[in-house]
Amino acid sequence: MYLGLDIGTSAIKAVLVDDGQNVLATAETPLAISRPQPGFSEQNPEDWWQATLASIDTLKAEQPAALAAVRGIGLSGQMHGAVLLDAFGKVLRPAILWNDGRSSAECRELEERFPALHQIAGNLAFPGFTAPKLLWVRKHEPDLFARTAKVLLPKAYVGYRLTGEMVEEMSDASGTLWLDVGRRDWSDEALAATFLSREHMPRLVEGSAAAGRIKPELAARWGMDTPPVLAGGAGDNAAGAIGLGAIGANDAFVSLGTSGVLWATTDRYAPNPQSSVHAFCHAIPATWHQMGVILSAASALGWWANVAKEAPGDLLAPLGDAPKAPSRATFLPYLSGERTPHNDTAIRAAFVGMDHDTGREALTQAVLEGVSFAFKDCLDALSAAGTRLTQADVIGGGSRSRFWIAVLASVLGIPLNRVEDGERGGAFGAARLARMAATGESPAEICLPPRRIETIEPDPVLQQAYAERHALYKALYPALKGVTS
Repeated sequence: MYLGLDIGTSAIKAVLVDDGQNVLATAETPLAISRPQPGFSEQNPEDWWQATLASIDTLKAEQPAALAAVRGIGLSGQMHGAVLLDAFGKVLRPAILWNDGRSSAECRELEERFPALHQIAGNLAFPGFTAPKLLWVRKHEPDLFARTAKVLLPKAYVGYRLTGEMVEEMSDASGTLWLDVGRRDWSDEALAATFLSREHMPRLVEGSAAAGRIKPELAARWGMDTPPVLAGGAGDNAAGAIGLGAIGANDAFVSLGTSGVLWATTDRYAPNPQSSVHAFCHAIPATWHQMGVILSAASALGWWANVAKEAPGDLLAPLGDAPKAPSRATFLPYLSGERTPHNDTAIRAAFVGMDHDTGREALTQAVLEGVSFAFKDCLDALSAAGTRLTQADVIGGGSRSRFWIAVLASVLGIPLNRVEDGERGGAFGAARLARMAATGESPAEICLPPRRIETIEPDPVLQQAYAERHALYKALYPALKGVTS
């Protein structure tokens, strides 16, 4: 038996997986976010720990024998959050989260202080990443900065509470801007640019390697005779990729979650920070990945459903299984700004091209198309970094809509696969990493892909029409930027 834990922003999720990779039980404990000022986003790390205990306790109540037989535990986690600990391992302040935007000025400062940042870290300095947050703390909370002995990411903090050891793995560490992503090691120069050193960092391991063992008292709490191994784990998207079996060069997926991700696994380090493409380590050795990230995907449909006062499923039902022509309206989905390719926190969304005959169905289709055009921007950015995708799986809540996948296939110009269990999430991938850490089995043996239910091919006629609409969509961005700046 293997246990996967997903340390998310909205909840802690736990899954219990048997030797046949069947999910036996799941548990989830919700979390709250604190926003003490506009643009701030924080959580108390103790809340993660208590929710982790509650989730595992729930599994014990439901499956005591199976939980007692767990041999390995893996962690998936929200990325980029900054947990500051003192010399005694005590939390100094609430964690600053991935969706916190307070450190824009510090991003500029970091890039000025360390010109080699883009090549070494593989990314632009985004306010959501960890390193600029520490510069902000140094500037605004200097006493706390002076007392900071260790900086951990959210899942590493939970791992510390589970084992007593401070350990991080490569995929999550890639999102700090302190990792030399090509060398898979902390960068002394990047750390120095934020007035830190290796002494402030946890030990690094691969995600499929053992990071420690669970404390005996916790193993006893959950009825485990032998304390299970804790795997290095993975950042949330890398854990999702492990769960999907996206471990080989050019394996790809589109995640239609709250935000959107276009993922491509690579066998080399291939940064393209100028287009806001993320180049990170994967959670398995000698493997990397590129990601284009959009900030509003399924959440754009959720926003429109709220405005229209209809459930998303009711909005989608009249559209059928596939589009016949593009919507007459165009939607730019920048409800929370945009990351790839614009790195623009100020840009905001818009409908364009409406007339008296524009109805709810046309606007619903426009929302789906606008998100798809944003993914096309990501695909173009990955292409500029030398990555050519020939197909991709689709996961996340939006993957339930065949219509949306059909739109996306014609916009991207590649076949897209609907897969079984497309919403299994990062906790399942974490359980796979736990198994590899406990048994020494290889990724090729464990990280098998899910069954593909259907492959949706691009429609050649729509592909041309959408290429023209995407050109219009791209031309609207600078005009919209001028309005909102």
